[in-house]
Amino acid sequence: MQFFRHENREKSEASRDLWARYEIYYTFVDFGAAFAFIIGSVMFFSEDWQTPGTWLFLIGSILFAMKPTIRLVREIKLYRMGDYDDLAQRLKH
Repeated sequence: MQFFRHENREKSEASRDLWARYEIYYTFVDFGAAFAFIIGSVMFFSEDWQTPGTWLFLIGSILFAMKPTIRLVREIKLYRMGDYDDLAQRLKH
């Protein structure tokens, strides 16, 4: 079994559920990052609000950095749900 393969999410009901749950996490992080950047951008129009706007840019950046982390964690979990006999055979060679 390989990472980031479309077939991995279709192997079982559990893998489909896991895929859907992580897509929801990913989408919430996407919206959070976009929201932080939009509000932070608006705050930059006023000098009094630039410091909070900078913090929102940092929060948005952290959220964007979480996106590949969420995908990697999902793929590792899907990998662990895979065919262990096949994995054992590959480790012997």
